[in-house]
Amino acid sequence: MKMTFCRAVCLAAAFLLMGCDEAPETTTASPAAQVLEGKTMGTLWRVSVVGIDAKRAAELQTKIQTQLDADDWLLSTYKNDSALMRFNHSRSLAPWPVSEAMADIVTSALRIGAKTDGAMDITVGPLVNLWGFGPDRQPLHIPTPAQIDAAKAKTGLQHLQVIDRAGHQFLQKDLPDL
Repeated sequence: MKMTFCRAVCLAAAFLLMGCDEAPETTTASPAAQVLEGKTMGTLWRVSVVGIDAKRAAELQTKIQTQLDADDWLLSTYKNDSALMRFNHSRSLAPWPVSEAMADIVTSALRIGAKTDGAMDITVGPLVNLWGFGPDRQPLHIPTPAQIDAAKAKTGLQHLQVIDRAGHQFLQKDLPDL
């Protein structure tokens, strides 16, 4: 019994010593990441990039911020002067001139909406606002079925189309409150 205990201790010591080794060779440290950050769309953004110098990082930060500012001006639902909100607030049923970027985004959204049988619907703003998730003020009560039906009557991908006329892009709705 004494011999078994001794063997167990020796075996345990051997396993412990097997884990001991010289310190691993040091490798060269990876280059430090450049952290780029800014503000957009009511929040903050942050990007870490490895392998660029400070000058290139500053240039990249400016490009990212410029693109995000352009996207915000184009698509913001919180800015009444964004391209999207000017279209949304218009009651006109005539073709509405838009940028190529806006036409491409809406075309993609309509395509995704069709592929998902309407599960992804960019026209649901009235419902989003009704439930208090949009830029409108928060509701004090749960919407009634009649309010929900009224909001739903102002939605639907089938009421929106993208038109390309001789290289000029337009959006057109067939509901004034879409």
